[in-house]
Amino acid sequence: MQHHDIPPGCPAHANVRLYGPDFGADPEGHYAHLRSLGPSASVDIAPDVQVELVTGYDDALSILQHPELFVRDSRRWNALREGRVPQDSPALPMMGYRPNALFADGAAHARLRQAVTDSLATVNELQLARQVQQSADYLISVFSTRGQAELMADYAGPLPLLVFSDLFGCTREIGDRVIVGTTGIFEGTPGADEVLGGALAELIALKRSNPGPDLTTRLMLHPAGLTDEEVLHQLVTLLSGGTTPTAATIGTSTALYLGEDWQVGLPVEDAVAKTLWNYAPIANYAAHYPVQDVDLGGRILRENDPVLVSFAAANTDPKLSEHREQLSAKAHLAFGAGPHACPAKDPAFMIAVKAVETLSNRLPDIELRVAFKELAWVPAPWSRSLVTLPVRFSPRTLHSAAQSGTRPATAGAPGQRTAAAATAARPAGAAAPKQGLFSRFLAWTRGE
Repeated sequence: MQHHDIPPGCPAHANVRLYGPDFGADPEGHYAHLRSLGPSASVDIAPDVQVELVTGYDDALSILQHPELFVRDSRRWNALREGRVPQDSPALPMMGYRPNALFADGAAHARLRQAVTDSLATVNELQLARQVQQSADYLISVFSTRGQAELMADYAGPLPLLVFSDLFGCTREIGDRVIVGTTGIFEGTPGADEVLGGALAELIALKRSNPGPDLTTRLMLHPAGLTDEEVLHQLVTLLSGGTTPTAATIGTSTALYLGEDWQVGLPVEDAVAKTLWNYAPIANYAAHYPVQDVDLGGRILRENDPVLVSFAAANTDPKLSEHREQLSAKAHLAFGAGPHACPAKDPAFMIAVKAVETLSNRLPDIELRVAFKELAWVPAPWSRSLVTLPVRFSPRTLHSAAQSGTRPATAGAPGQRTAAAATAARPAGAAAPKQGLFSRFLAWTRGE
């Protein structure tokens, strides 16, 4: 496809639609067309929601690194303030204001970000690796006897949810609801926001009376003095930024690593790095609002009109092709840049690598059931993620962590109810509640 060609469904007189089946089938073609229009172009990110999308690497980097000109507080959004954004728009959950570090600027942003960064810094890397290993082993044990699986639903999607529920210090019941709420938000399930908010509020209340060696407690005890509401919103930010993009990274990296074009002998790290460069998990996001009209290469970015960064287009900018090999392996923008860059990029990279390595080690003859180039992508603007990832392998049984002698990462966590305690507390004759994913995971790690 030539840069001057107009993708299907994108007539010259209309904005390019960055959603729907046409976009999902050929995102690179859409980005190539947008680049031909200049450093940025007007696109529809959702029905009746127009934004300016920046596609060039240098231009994207400039916006990310100049917070004095481009701020993140979406309460400035002209169209939203003027009632021109549909209240049921799928863009609102992604772009609407929330009291967290993503939508804060200046001193307010620095305070919230410091609390998150410092709390993440206390996570022990070896312990995190064990948590990822256990989560991966459990999920593989569920489908390993079948000889086939759909890895986005069976593995890549739930793995980060288990890891973060563990890191947060969730009890069984709270962890189950955190996973249901988080998954529901991304699937558009009605009431998912309330489920997640209620679970996290209960978790915070529990940690007030019974603190533990977990991220929730560290956030609450940080010198920044976050309120319970602020802690809740930072936890939501960690979940949204750490689960769905990580799931997309695991899925795409696995598909690349197992694909027929992958060179045997290259490490998993290379597959993850290629994913971050060529298939940015957070594809188009990071809405910025110019504090005044700004000239970007002859294109005027209007004050308080949203400017989104296309991390996917910036990373594959043809202007980088001549010297991209000389750039640092981490020079991609998949984790952002500037003051709002992802504070957990190193743990996120490690989680993805460990997930792919564990899968290939536990199921050494695993292979794709569909060629990589035939896999379908989610037709949404925000994330570059595979719809499905079907694989096959020789059936086998994977024993629980307790049976194999692996010490559970969550053993002894304060406030964690054991199965025996839960049974003892249940009224005589009452039916056992249906166990959610986190409960089943913890039971497996302890051989219950």
